Amino acid sequence: MTRQDANNGHRADLQGDPDHARKAWGDLLSELAQEREQAKPRRRGVTMILDRCQGLAATADFLEMAGDYIDHVKLSFGTSVLLSEAFIQRKNELIRAYHIDIYPGGTLTEVMLVQGVYPQYLKRARELGFTALEVSDGTITMSQRARADAIKRALDAGFKVISEVGKKDPTVEISAAQLCEQIAEDLALGADKVIVEARESGAGIGIYDNSGAIRKEKLAAILDQLRDHADDIMWEAPRTGQQAQLILQYGPNVSLGNIKPRDVLGLEALRRGLRYETFRQFSPRLEPAESANLEF
Repeated sequence: MTRQDANNGHRADLQGDPDHARKAWGDLLSELAQEREQAKPRRRGVTMILDRCQGLAATADFLEMAGDYIDHVKLSFGTSVLLSEAFIQRKNELIRAYHIDIYPGGTLTEVMLVQGVYPQYLKRARELGFTALEVSDGTITMSQRARADAIKRALDAGFKVISEVGKKDPTVEISAAQLCEQIAEDLALGADKVIVEARESGAGIGIYDNSGAIRKEKLAAILDQLRDHADDIMWEAPRTGQQAQLILQYGPNVSLGNIKPRDVLGLEALRRGLRYETFRQFSPRLEPAESANLEF
């Protein structure tokens, strides 16, 4: 038996062990953010991580530690093209075991559309074990008819569709009204979530200015027009300050994407009031209870 096989067996045992599912502090603490949606599949408060380079062992370790708090894994850009079939299939199998949707980056979908191999792409994505596909036009120019066809074909092939709105080029400004129109159309076609583009930088694109600060007027304009669909929008928010601000403004069940793997637990702590930025918001008191002053 190889070391990898032994590790895999150990992780499988842990997943089936009720004691492993019990969190370290048990029921010692009451929930600060009681409205936080915890059970999967989550409709609200979805967390999407951007996976660029995690190997199988790192993926397995990461999922054992933080899999409860992840809903989507996106293999960024076209990076999955550079990996072997066996590797992708095994990685996707590991991720699916934690009830997490897994999909290639939208840029890869755009490449497939431009090269005219989208039907073959759908078939191959199923063979590789992906559960969802991202449909976007962040780089290419795509008519509404072509976009609708791409979404419908993916749905017909049995995929969950995550669409994305906005352009990756920071010199191309998309108005709030245009974004809202596209979001509404994608949702009407059957998209499960619509991502608002911000790239990995979280600066100069979408709802963020060049410094990464939230453009509050644009954010408010989008949500004012799509109030009934607020839970269907996922905001790319790669920076901790952006995550905290969105949680403080819209609650722990705002859906956030482009989260770095190392930041997943930190984000969940933000959602639950277990970090400075949100503790003051969610805690009913900020003074020690009397029992805390007992002598031991």
